[in-house]
Amino acid sequence: MSAMLELPDRAALRPALPGLALAVLTLLFGFGLGGVFGLNEDAIKSRLSASAAAVQASVYQGDHAAAQAVVAKSWTYMQRAHLHAGSLGTAAVVLTILVVLLGASPGVTRAISIGLGAGALGYSVFWMWAGFLAPSLGSTGAAKEALRWLAVPSSGAILVATSAAAVLCVLPLIRRRRPPEA
Repeated sequence: MSAMLELPDRAALRPALPGLALAVLTLLFGFGLGGVFGLNEDAIKSRLSASAAAVQASVYQGDHAAAQAVVAKSWTYMQRAHLHAGSLGTAAVVLTILVVLLGASPGVTRAISIGLGAGALGYSVFWMWAGFLAPSLGSTGAAKEALRWLAVPSSGAILVATSAAAVLCVLPLIRRRRPPEA
């Protein structure tokens, strides 16, 4: 019979609260985007088109088709923000709870949870902002480059924190397989 996983006391959750708060804020951001999109899709698309029209001559050299392609891709980026917020926010909550259940130290728990929560929120905001910015810059590539300062640390934080959670999962397996000392 295998041993049951012991649930930690509520105090063990305290170091994870800042990261969990950011993760839940990410979920609220994603849900909010879904509501705003549902209620205002036409208004948002009109704003994107107006942003491109304002620089039609200078940025797009009068090429209406090029401007409309960027506007369409910008709307896709906004939808991507909504989807990333939902998935990354959920992953951040789940991985943070996993780290708490694994009994990581308070410092490790806090660092991983903040990396997950801040990374999820930052990366979701990056996609939204890139979507709004692209029509005025003339391309989604230019928007992503302009916001690289947000995308790189956000995605890096998620990657590093998720890797750390994976290591915490694997360490007990490695420790358990060591042969007993004579």
